[in-house]
Amino acid sequence: MGTKDTVIKLHNTKTRKKEVFEPIDASNVRMYVCGPTVYDRAHLGNARPVVVFDVLYRLLREVYGADHVTYARNFTDVDDKINARAAESGRPIGAITAETTQWFLDDMGELGALEPSHMPRATEYIPQMVAMIEELIAKGHAYAAEGHVLFAVDSWKDRYGSLSGRSVDDMIAGARVEVAPYKKNPMDFVLWKPSTGDLPGWDSPWGRGRPGWHIECSAMSYELLGETFDIHGGGNDLMFPHHENEIAQSCCAHPEGDFARFWLHNEMLQVEGKKMSKSLGNFFTVRDLLDQGYPGEVIRFVFLQTHYRKPMDWTDKKAKEAEATLRKWREMVSECGHVAGNPIPEFVKALADDLNTAGAISLLHEEFNRLRKLRNELAHSVEHEGPILSEEFADFVASAQLVGLLTEELGAWTQSKKLANEVRDAIDRVARIWIGSRRAKNWGRADQIRDELAALGIRLIVDKTNASEWRYENPDYVDSDANRARLKALLKLEEK
Repeated sequence: MGTKDTVIKLHNTKTRKKEVFEPIDASNVRMYVCGPTVYDRAHLGNARPVVVFDVLYRLLREVYGADHVTYARNFTDVDDKINARAAESGRPIGAITAETTQWFLDDMGELGALEPSHMPRATEYIPQMVAMIEELIAKGHAYAAEGHVLFAVDSWKDRYGSLSGRSVDDMIAGARVEVAPYKKNPMDFVLWKPSTGDLPGWDSPWGRGRPGWHIECSAMSYELLGETFDIHGGGNDLMFPHHENEIAQSCCAHPEGDFARFWLHNEMLQVEGKKMSKSLGNFFTVRDLLDQGYPGEVIRFVFLQTHYRKPMDWTDKKAKEAEATLRKWREMVSECGHVAGNPIPEFVKALADDLNTAGAISLLHEEFNRLRKLRNELAHSVEHEGPILSEEFADFVASAQLVGLLTEELGAWTQSKKLANEVRDAIDRVARIWIGSRRAKNWGRADQIRDELAALGIRLIVDKTNASEWRYENPDYVDSDANRARLKALLKLEEK
């Protein structure tokens, strides 16, 4: 089965079951994901949906073709948090949103996230929001009151709450909502609100004001993707009220459409087993971790090890293990040469099963170990010039790149610790002498080589196949004339 024949199955929050994904139009698969409110750096939890839906975007592009997938992710650049940040800092709102938008793009880029097809900013779509609000009022689903416009939940009572599985009566009973005097129902939510002179505002039929949060995604998705599109995604903290309200607005304004056919929600993130919070001292922005020396590729790898529908725990231990794994993979791949490959069918199958990245990563581990064993057996059994298993490793790389790993763009973090090729070749040859000495039970010479390399900061390991593998311990190796001389001395043991 080729990639184009892949059957994708996704867990649809709307139906609460895993379903076969069949796009409305295979020539234009459409996905919308709720993006950030741009007033500060993105924290680690903000990055999880970015990586999750980046993987889905990559899978859709692989199956349907890069030119046949449209992905929109918005920026909320009009919001009370932004207004508060401007007031406390004394900076213009436009300067804050421009800066933080670029921060977000830079930080997510370092995690290997592709830029979506569309990245609409709320302030660019105010006329479309006003038009949708007018449509809702005309159809009896919204009402104006004291400069506000509110969505009338009672007009959609039979279906409101279907995504989150709540009834309106239960929501009212347990809600902590603002019960303003102009609301007809405590659950009614704001579509438009008045702005004082010191706040951002736009002219509208209801006076100068600004949109509520929920209306922006409905207006922008309609404008960019149409009245019905394939997938809507976001964190599960957005399921209610944001996504519930989006459905109500969109389906009432455009009853001829279904809005989003599939809804996907990722679980939340923890740090060292605890909810991330500033009071616990475990609150990190993505930039914090990057500045602390965690490579973006390593952060991404840690994310991918947990299924998107399960809570993810960020730990330093996981990050260190991920770094060691990626370094090992990149070193072996660089030795085997670079040719074009195709994703391994079993890997694609795992990924297509509701984005089972944990299972897909497990398959990569198994495949790498199999190829490494085979490579070492070939290297020790025959005289071979040039790269070994280039095509097989190419398929391994193509698989990893399908989830955004082992890409050329994310590889810079390993470059500073790479050695010149002739030094690597020398160490590899010495490692082969070492394993040959062990096989010949020449323990004295094997121990001599091991100790000499250990003094250079290189640790030798024997795996279950009795093949050799070497890696830098810290790495401590210094590429100096003296150390090259010590390696040359060890190479003379080949002659003995």
